[in-house]
Amino acid sequence: MALSDRLNTPVSTAELERRWAAVRAAMQRDKIDVLLMQNNNDHMGGYVRYFTDMPATNGYPNTVIFPRDDDMSVVCQGPFGGSEPTAQGDQTWRGVKQLLTTPSYASAHYTKDYDPELAVQALKPYAKATVGFVGTYQMSYALLDYVKRALPQATFVDATELVDRIKVIKSAEEMELVKRAALMQDGAMRAAFAAAKPGMRDVEVAAIAQQYSVTHGSENGIYLCASMPLGKPSKFANRHLQNRVIQKGDQIALLVEDNGPGGMYTELGRSCVVGVPVPQQMKDELAFCKASRKFTLDLLKPGTPCKDIWDAFNDFMAKNGRPTESRLYCHGQGYDLVERPLVRNDEPWTIEKDMNIVVHPTYVHGGYLNWLCDNYLIGGNGPGDRLHQFPEEVVEVG
Repeated sequence: MALSDRLNTPVSTAELERRWAAVRAAMQRDKIDVLLMQNNNDHMGGYVRYFTDMPATNGYPNTVIFPRDDDMSVVCQGPFGGSEPTAQGDQTWRGVKQLLTTPSYASAHYTKDYDPELAVQALKPYAKATVGFVGTYQMSYALLDYVKRALPQATFVDATELVDRIKVIKSAEEMELVKRAALMQDGAMRAAFAAAKPGMRDVEVAAIAQQYSVTHGSENGIYLCASMPLGKPSKFANRHLQNRVIQKGDQIALLVEDNGPGGMYTELGRSCVVGVPVPQQMKDELAFCKASRKFTLDLLKPGTPCKDIWDAFNDFMAKNGRPTESRLYCHGQGYDLVERPLVRNDEPWTIEKDMNIVVHPTYVHGGYLNWLCDNYLIGGNGPGDRLHQFPEEVVEVG
């Protein structure tokens, strides 16, 4: 089947069919007749893309109805009454039998039922069946409320765990996309640091990384950046907080966390100093940061509980007089910028083979923001080689 040349690095139809078959087998096992999911962005909207290879964007909801025994239906942004049957050889919406459209907007509350009405239309054959919700954290209350009221004889279950267990294990094709994302980010970091100089604002440095990524296949992501005088550490931040003007003698911390060609996320984080040598104390602390990352990598073996890794890491940091982690320093990635498992004390999962895991110990100590951020694919005995090739050092620029 010839795919549209408008598509940016589509996954193969064979890969989509692999996913559909795996999910349908799990649905059969758990006696679920149809799945319902909805995403509105492609930062944390990986479910829709996983099933359709089409991202949800811009706050517009994409709703997917995935039957166990039939092709999908999709509800998305478009004209009133839009109903487009899609052929088996469709060049963009593979595995989708009908595309239903409506011009709804979260900012216009009276349109809240427009998408749910169309979803229920697609769900009518399952009015007395078992419906599995996927990713309820991002599904709108309007959708869930309407569907439950419209289908009073249906049985509703949460099927998120079912899908997550399959989605986080990367196929060979997905792993290649993960590797491409990491190498793309190496180039973005090089471009941003090569351009960084006094007089630029933080947002301009981040924009160079973004421009490089977009021209090399990225569609979306975040670019966190913060400059700071040496000895006065600050956390990197989003664009609203990127107006500071860079000065000679500053540290610049830059995080490139975007998806690569094909939509898989990785993330690369490094620091540079502007116009002066890197202080020896900063180099020494980076060496400890690398040691803390290695401590984690040695624990990232299939079957290891995430809670145990979190507890051991924090014990290691405390024993070495460093701040303990209280947020998230290690986690999965895929079509979501943050994907399970979270290496944290509230995550019930263990590490498994073929996960894409990012490790980014980040802390303030000794007058500096200290960190490293790189991705690893988990093999049968633990992590493979670091996917990013950018040097593990604080870079001198300008």
